Amino acid sequence: MFAIIESGGKQYKVQQGDVVFVEKLAADEGASVEFKTIAILDNGKVATGNPVDSAKVVGTVLKNGKGKKITVFTYKPKKSEKRKLGHRQPYAKVQIESINA
Repeated sequence: MFAIIESGGKQYKVQQGDVVFVEKLAADEGASVEFKTIAILDNGKVATGNPVDSAKVVGTVLKNGKGKKITVFTYKPKKSEKRKLGHRQPYAKVQIESINA
């Protein structure tokens, strides 16, 4: 059984037991979260909708963290104007516990 969930403006294909990295959630480590379900695929039967009314995907937050640092450098040629920034994108590591269709 597969499910398509939405979190942080992105869509993920998950099944029970998967570990996914999603955008930062407002939940502590060990907390249970429910995702908006867009589609369910179960033994050749497909249920779609936004959201699917009878479906429920539940996961547990394993970790809240930040990704690797990226460097953002902007400049304007011939103007002596430059700027160097760093960014670390926050994420939540979530394990999918159950998919109820």
